[in-house]
Amino acid sequence: MAQAPHIERQEDSSTQRERRWLTTGGPILFLLLWSAGFPIAKTGLHYASPLTFLAIRFALSVGVLLAVCAVKRPQWPRNARAWLHLGVVGFLVQVMYFGLSYLSMTAGIATSVLALIVSLQPILVGVLAPQFVGERIGVRRWIGLLLGLAGAAGVIVARGTLHAEALGPVLLAIGALIGITGAMLYEKRLGTAQDPVTSNLVQYSVGFVFCAPMALLFEHTQVQWTPTLIATLAYLVIGNSLIAITLLLAMTRAGKVSQVASLFFFVPPAAAVLSYFFLGEVLPAAAWWAMGVAVSGVAIATWNPRK
Repeated sequence: MAQAPHIERQEDSSTQRERRWLTTGGPILFLLLWSAGFPIAKTGLHYASPLTFLAIRFALSVGVLLAVCAVKRPQWPRNARAWLHLGVVGFLVQVMYFGLSYLSMTAGIATSVLALIVSLQPILVGVLAPQFVGERIGVRRWIGLLLGLAGAAGVIVARGTLHAEALGPVLLAIGALIGITGAMLYEKRLGTAQDPVTSNLVQYSVGFVFCAPMALLFEHTQVQWTPTLIATLAYLVIGNSLIAITLLLAMTRAGKVSQVASLFFFVPPAAAVLSYFFLGEVLPAAAWWAMGVAVSGVAIATWNPRK
């Protein structure tokens, strides 16, 4: 009995260290993994249709997680409500966000334009957070969010890729934006801490259950199995499907949802830089100034004067 306070202090210290890492190293790692997903996914879509590509990706993710479950034996959700919450988040992220993003890229939208549209998420979160999760969004944060939006748009304009797109691809991208915004608000209000292995397994299973039948019904499911496709799938399964999504949900639970969402303002410029390395797309000098505006806006939006 005398050791209980010491054990409790150890647990509190461990929790505090985890929260500190999620607010420092977590955002940087998430940004790199998430931003690289745009050019890498576009590369993979040259070898398979979008829903087929996603179904394969989800199936591989489920296979990896089942193997991890066999070794780790993680704790499963304790009640039907927890299962339902995981399923809803899985649908919003895997089916709506990833599914509609891949369909949009296949339909012809530029990767940088897609990155910009889905990175409007902080604006939606800033508008909806007070109603859904009770967060107040002050003037300072609104100014930071608007600066971030202007800077992100400036990067795209400087690259000369922001031009009129067909309505269909743009609507698909907006649907993806709604999906990821809904997932963050839902997770913040109703989500509960779950083992990341089991939560990811449930969510990718939901993605596979929805995407595989639609691929069989509406697509030619031929796949060109090349080393490039295999490398692309490996990255998307490990980097995007397992690590990045787990980080996103963990950071959402650890901090204010509007602050976590403002990370997405970094995505368009980061995706533009990574597209240079993966796709050979050149970033003009003027875009670096716009990127500085975006970074400044995010810093203003996420700065906590109490710390």
